[in-house]
Amino acid sequence: MSSISGIFVTHEKIFKGRVNYNLETGLITEVHEGKFPANLEFGDECFIFPGFGDIHVHAREDVSEKDTYKEDFLSASKAALNGGVVHIADMPNNPIPPIDDESYTKKEELTYKSPIHITLYAGIGPSTKPLSRNVPYKAFMGPSIGELFFRTNAELENVIQHYKGQNVSFHCEDPVVLEEFKTAPKHEDRRPIKAELLATEFALYLIEKYELKGKLCHYSSGEGLEKIKSAKLKGLPVTCEVTPTHLYFDRTMLTEENSKWFQMNPPLRNPEDKAALLKAFKEGWIDFLATDHAPHSIEEKQKGISGISQLDTYGLFVVHLLVNEKVNPKLIALTASKNPAEFVKPYLPSKYGLGFGEIKVGFSASFTILNLKKNTHFVKSMIQSKSGWSPFENHTFPGAIEKVIFHGKEVKLN
Repeated sequence: MSSISGIFVTHEKIFKGRVNYNLETGLITEVHEGKFPANLEFGDECFIFPGFGDIHVHAREDVSEKDTYKEDFLSASKAALNGGVVHIADMPNNPIPPIDDESYTKKEELTYKSPIHITLYAGIGPSTKPLSRNVPYKAFMGPSIGELFFRTNAELENVIQHYKGQNVSFHCEDPVVLEEFKTAPKHEDRRPIKAELLATEFALYLIEKYELKGKLCHYSSGEGLEKIKSAKLKGLPVTCEVTPTHLYFDRTMLTEENSKWFQMNPPLRNPEDKAALLKAFKEGWIDFLATDHAPHSIEEKQKGISGISQLDTYGLFVVHLLVNEKVNPKLIALTASKNPAEFVKPYLPSKYGLGFGEIKVGFSASFTILNLKKNTHFVKSMIQSKSGWSPFENHTFPGAIEKVIFHGKEVKLN
């Protein structure tokens, strides 16, 4: 038996107390509010959150092993823990994508070496059908990294009709618009806001018509948020993500020297879009803080390949939101802990009890402890991702990751 004491933050409340957990099962056994030692293990400068979860990660590993030089399940897990993340969900756009029972199972077996839990998305492509088991799905509405995408809305709907009632996440970029603007001089103009808006409208139409449990990934435009708000107010079961990069950077910050490093899909938008995203996040319209961690080698980034490496700085960015942006800690617990946990809960092994994301008896004893007073200057040597780079290199955050506990076991950090 072991315990942890200090200031706990959940999506419901903030309280001082002590939590006991079983080292063998990794599950919480007791929660004591207001009953704690005179000397807390973690003082007032620290917040103890239910372990963070990132439900949008490209860990790059599949049975082909073609992309493991970028990242693999082991290195992605190390980067996640380095960022205070205790579980991740991996995207399916691999050289050999998980699109049926056999390919999904083979990829799943590769995750077993990971020190944390990894949930896998299955891919939706031009000729796929739902798996026989319950899994989350990902649909790329337009060309992105990999070959698992659609060229027209009609082609997409022809396939989505078979996924009625399933949990489907959408990469919202309209393929026709992307084709129309493909010769624009800058990456940000080749993937304009118009592509996201039209794809959002069509994704919401598909979610409603086919009774999907829908999620819109890495949302980037303020105008599109209004469509999501309207859909939520109608009662449509739709959620959305935002990335740290879209909350922190915008295209006015791009230079000739750094533009290739910040190339991603969807791209960075205008300052007013960034402001709208942060406002919507603070107001509770955005459900997930998810990185879209898409690691590429330094050589690939210099050639202009899309994707940003972000897992290593997840928890540090949360500190930025708490200290610099004055985001409500309970909202962080909702978007970084509770909601990601609810997303993966239907797919978890029984050993995780009632799952992640809560500080209650029967849940996994997984915690992310943040120190809001101890600055961290993030440098290249701190990166655990195989990519070896980060958009936040040489950035000073107003806090630190004090400790990470995964399923009852303390994690050794840098």
